[in-house]
Amino acid sequence: MIEVQGLRKSFGTVEVLRGVHLSVDRGEVAAIIGPSGSGKSTFLRCLNGLERFDSGRVVVDGLSLGAEAETNGSPWARIHRQICLRVGMVFQSFNLFPHRTALENVMEGPLYVLGLDRAAAEERARRLLDRVGMSERLHAMPRQLSGGQQQRVAIARALAMEPRVMLFDEPTSALDPRMTAEVLAVMADLAADGLTMVAVTHAMTFARRVANTVHVFGNGRIIESGPPRQVFEDPHEEATRMLLSNVQAT
Repeated sequence: MIEVQGLRKSFGTVEVLRGVHLSVDRGEVAAIIGPSGSGKSTFLRCLNGLERFDSGRVVVDGLSLGAEAETNGSPWARIHRQICLRVGMVFQSFNLFPHRTALENVMEGPLYVLGLDRAAAEERARRLLDRVGMSERLHAMPRQLSGGQQQRVAIARALAMEPRVMLFDEPTSALDPRMTAEVLAVMADLAADGLTMVAVTHAMTFARRVANTVHVFGNGRIIESGPPRQVFEDPHEEATRMLLSNVQAT
């Protein structure tokens, strides 16, 4: 489903990604862990073109996105748009429209991007909000919802576009433990249904129990990859051992 080849990205003189190679099979859950500043979030944003990368290639569901120069109407721009329609993303911040209800937030994409009629968009939104446990808060405004509830609405909003891949960028980093558990339960449910997922996360229990593969980032590279049991119980790299020991100590 996803193939990344030699991805490099710099911000000025700082090289954030240093030749990342990674593949994700259809239906796989890939967890990305690593210390802050190791390039995890930048990598995720490169997967759907939110960040332009300097060299390398990203292939998503057969669509290949390179680092060629962008101009209006260029192949890069057209392929980028097609990839965005296939890839849903959930961010650390919830990014809900503050002037729209939970239901209206989820209806927005199907209505104005996919062109569904209002009845079909509302039916889809109601079904997805029910799936994430928000059926009783359909008409609540974002300010009336807790952080965990807002993040579950954000997940429903991404799912409303019927993506083939879901990306999660530390979706629980701003939440307390109870709200974190709510959101992780929704993510685990999606994984059990076979949705292809790539999750940047500090929630090691989620990575250990739900992921098929764990990728450890360090200094802009993947320093170790493997099944959760191997990475967590018998890591091959000293940097991985240091990361896990620091997590356990906090």
